[in-house]
Order: sequence, then C-alpha cells, then structure tokens
Amino acid sequence: MLDAYEIRVLAVLAEKEALTPDNYPLSLNALTNGCNQLSSRDPVMSISEDTVQDVLQRLSQKRLVSEVRQAGGRVAKYEHRMRMKWSLEQDKLAVLTILMLRGIQTAGEIRVRTGRLHDFASVPDVETALQFLIDKYPPVVARLARAPGTKEARYAHLLSGEEVLARQESAASFSAQVETPRQDRISQLENEVAQLRSQVESLTAQFQEFRKQFD
Repeated sequence: MLDAYEIRVLAVLAEKEALTPDNYPLSLNALTNGCNQLSSRDPVMSISEDTVQDVLQRLSQKRLVSEVRQAGGRVAKYEHRMRMKWSLEQDKLAVLTILMLRGIQTAGEIRVRTGRLHDFASVPDVETALQFLIDKYPPVVARLARAPGTKEARYAHLLSGEEVLARQESAASFSAQVETPRQDRISQLENEVAQLRSQVESLTAQFQEFRKQFD
C-alpha cells in the first residue's frame, strides 16, 4: 500500500514524463514543484524537498522509482517504474495517473483530464482502459457506486488500500449530498423567476388593452 505522498510523487513523475519529456527524468527540485502544483491536483499539497527525498527512497525500495545519473549531470534525477511494475501501455497509465492526481472521477471526467497524457477518442475507450485496470490481479482500480443525484459510475485507484478508498468515497458522497439541495434550490428559484416574468408579461398586455380604450 502507498501513502498519499508516495501516490503524489509517482503520479507527478508519470505526468511530467508525458507533458515535458525533454525535462524527464525529474530533478528533486522539479519533482517537488510538481507535487506542490496548485492546478490539476486534488488535494493540493505542500511538501518539502526533504520529505520528497524520503518518499523517493521508500519508492526506490519498492522498486517503483529509479535514480538516474546522466552523463555530465551534477544533479540526480528520478523516473517512475509503474509502466513496468503493472505492465501498462500509455492509455492505461494515463488513466491511473489522473486518478492518482485528482481522486474519484467518472469516465467522462477522466477523458477530459487525460487529454494531454493520452487522447482518448471516446468515453467507451476510457472505460475499456479502466476495465483493464480493474481486471488486473490484484486490481489497481475500483468501480464505485453512483453518487446521489448522478447518473455516471465513479472510479478510484486502489493503491492506498480499500480502507482509505472508503473514507474518500464517504467524503465524496457527502459533498454530492450537500450539492444536490443547492442545485434543487437554484432550480426552484429559476422556476419562480420564470413565473414572475410570465405574470409581468400578462399584466403588461392587460394594461396595453386598457389604454386602448382611452386612445
């Protein structure tokens, strides 16, 4: 099982491999900046270089990260080994990376967010990649129940274990339950505004007819 920091470090390495291949493998500084990035991250983290270094050592022991010494380079750089660890082609790696970076998501959300990592032609193509990850032994992705008020199934990675996933799912479900009444209230207000507009238009028409009697 991997902790939250290990998940973030691995996911950033996989993300930057696809987005900035000329700067990959990553230095400790570049990796730390990627972990602390404010966009495309859920949750947003603030991790020190010392912590990232400790995480890299743990991941190296688990054979999920390798240190690379490039000819003439004075700074150690790091690359992930997820592709080899779980026999993943780029489409499957892209899906897993986005789940690691952004948490629980629908297949539609994953398709939009993986655009720069892998260009999926359709949502069914994403679902095929997800099913591959679900069918692995042991599975690295789980299909979750639909959240209240939603029509699409949600997916999450299992790299931190089912107990952590259960807590994440509960938090996501709670957020959805809070959001649903708010959307209902907005719909109610929109209906009330539409009714008021109709009444105003009717009164305006009646007034115009009344004025004609004195013209």
